[in-house]
Amino acid sequence: MNTLLILSGLALLVIGGEYLVRASIALSFRFRLSKMVIGLTVVSFATSSPELLVSIQAALDGFSDISLGNVIGSNIANLGLVLGLTALIAPLYIDKDFYKFNWPVMMLFSIALYFILANDRLITQKEGIGLLLALAIYLYFLIQRARKNRKPESTKISDALSHTSYSKIIIWLIIGGLALFFGADFLVKGAVRFAIDLGVSERVISITMIAVGTSVPELAASIIAAAKGEKALSLGNLIGSNIFNIASVLGITAIIKPIAVNSDQILSSDMFWMIGFAAILIPLAFIPKKFVLGRYKGLLIFAGYLVFIALAFLN
Repeated sequence: MNTLLILSGLALLVIGGEYLVRASIALSFRFRLSKMVIGLTVVSFATSSPELLVSIQAALDGFSDISLGNVIGSNIANLGLVLGLTALIAPLYIDKDFYKFNWPVMMLFSIALYFILANDRLITQKEGIGLLLALAIYLYFLIQRARKNRKPESTKISDALSHTSYSKIIIWLIIGGLALFFGADFLVKGAVRFAIDLGVSERVISITMIAVGTSVPELAASIIAAAKGEKALSLGNLIGSNIFNIASVLGITAIIKPIAVNSDQILSSDMFWMIGFAAILIPLAFIPKKFVLGRYKGLLIFAGYLVFIALAFLN
């Protein structure tokens, strides 16, 4: 029964995220927003919706470790699992924005989160508001930089969704919203029961199974893109996703209900793994071949992720 709840929850999150992304893009075209603004704001928020719904549901149910573990684990999975596997399939090329802007901002948000948690083992409502304000500042500068460095855009998705009717958009929003709501509920309940049956903590389940589950859409899209030889996936996109997870998911969740640290290992282990996966990207970006994440580097990152998962269960 627990396995069925978890699988059902994951499936609904994938379906809900897909419909919400499509509806968001189509609605953005109706309001005549630029493709750049759509990608940096609407789509980013829509793709983070599974993490957001799971974290809010867990916090409301009194499982703060799942709220935190979901975000921390998702950020680790984005770099260790998604980036590692994608680089194994096809080399990824790094642009200069990686080390000039996106990477420093991601490190700043990650380290700031550690000190917020270490201070009083709590993300308060005021701190949640602060995270959202910091995200708004980041998005402002991100959009300004994007305007100065515009690149040719693919129009396949745009052409397909730019003429979507309002009735279809509303149906997609309803389907996406319901799927995400029930998917988050099923996943949290199933994961908590599964953790009890296995004799492991809610934290372990959240940073492994739930984190990977909420990252499934990004993982599938990245692997498919790499297999087809597309260069659309960039390291900057994954870094942006990590920033969005910390600032928006934890920020909004904390405003609804403050998030407490119940497990010591979140501060003594998980946060350092998240910061470590982020920090190692700088030497990997320059050594031995500059601005390329090849298969060997991908294998190293993925191996590190497997070690993280193994230690999470062993400890």
